[in-house]
Amino acid sequence: MTGDVANIVNRTEPESTNWLAVFSLSLGVVGFIVAEMLPASLLTPMASDLGVTEGMAGQAVTTTSFVALFSSVLMAPATRRFDRRAVLLSFAALLVISNLLVVLAVNYPMLLAARVLLGIGLGGFWVMATAVSVRMASPAMVPRALSIVYGGVSIGMVAAGPLGTYVGGIIGWRGVFLGTALLALAAFIWQFLVLPPIRLNSQSRLRTLVDLIKRPQIAVGNISMFLTFGSHFVFFTYLRPFLERVCDLGVDGIAGIFLGFGVANLAGSAVAGAMVRRGLHRTLTAMPLLMAGLAFGLVAAGSSVLLATVIIAGWGFAFGIFPVAWAAWMARAAPDETESMGGLQQAANQTAITVAAGMGGVLLDAYGPRSPFIAAGIVAILATALILAKLRPQEAQRASTTDG
Repeated sequence: MTGDVANIVNRTEPESTNWLAVFSLSLGVVGFIVAEMLPASLLTPMASDLGVTEGMAGQAVTTTSFVALFSSVLMAPATRRFDRRAVLLSFAALLVISNLLVVLAVNYPMLLAARVLLGIGLGGFWVMATAVSVRMASPAMVPRALSIVYGGVSIGMVAAGPLGTYVGGIIGWRGVFLGTALLALAAFIWQFLVLPPIRLNSQSRLRTLVDLIKRPQIAVGNISMFLTFGSHFVFFTYLRPFLERVCDLGVDGIAGIFLGFGVANLAGSAVAGAMVRRGLHRTLTAMPLLMAGLAFGLVAAGSSVLLATVIIAGWGFAFGIFPVAWAAWMARAAPDETESMGGLQQAANQTAITVAAGMGGVLLDAYGPRSPFIAAGIVAILATALILAKLRPQEAQRASTTDG
């Protein structure tokens, strides 16, 4: 993987690594992931306070991801002439502002408006964070820098799940979002202090995105990512109603299960690199297949708290692996177009979150708390079938070196 990722770096690559800058970006990732996923652990109190159903409260996730979809596609071309330091700081500022507006939300439309701002910052930050992280690292340290930035995903999931549920039970859901705003402010200040001026000489244009998606393996890969991430977000977003209604758990029990999910997620991230080195295609295939089995297993487990705990931890382990695996696939598929490829990836992911959270909320309100997990299992099976039938990472690598 080292050689593949190192190819991303352009001729102005640094001789040493700016680790403070890399870690500041990782903290930004933590803040965005926490803010994006908090509604999943706070659905019940948010819905009650704002006078809406839990399914409607879940659309706070849908709104963010829908806006992030367009932001991820448009931001790199729209800002290609601007210093990436200023652009990243703008997105970090939006993270602070959006969380403060959630704290002040007095009704459902105000909540959604705040989540629109979060979506703008989320989509843009994710697209550029990878390319900037690569620029901050020496060639030999590029893989480690990327793993640190992507490690923020796992940390954010740990914080959003158990801490959101537990702390929300003590200080209320608005207090949790206020804490997230303070975390975002810390990330903004850190990035302001340590990020140097960054000009990536980006050639990103909308036409570049079109040219990339025309590469057959990249199109297949993005559809596969869409299905895999979609399965996860159907599953994760509506865990709390399932645990409350089916397993009859209170706040402390739900927080404990989310903590197990988070710890397993960190474990998955820790072993992901080794799994990718041993077999990228095998890893990409195995994870959604495992997820399908776990989703159907949770439905079959009934009200068993023990089985639910084990299954949800297993899902957390799988989720820790596949973002790293897909990042490795992207590095092999299009090392020549870092930001544009990041835009396509985020478009696939945010579309998945939009569809998943929206579909899951409709299923929850119409058919009960088990229905989102049946859907998650079906989508994961579709992802497995597509990867097995069509996706060949080595072919994607050849395409990226011969196309255009």
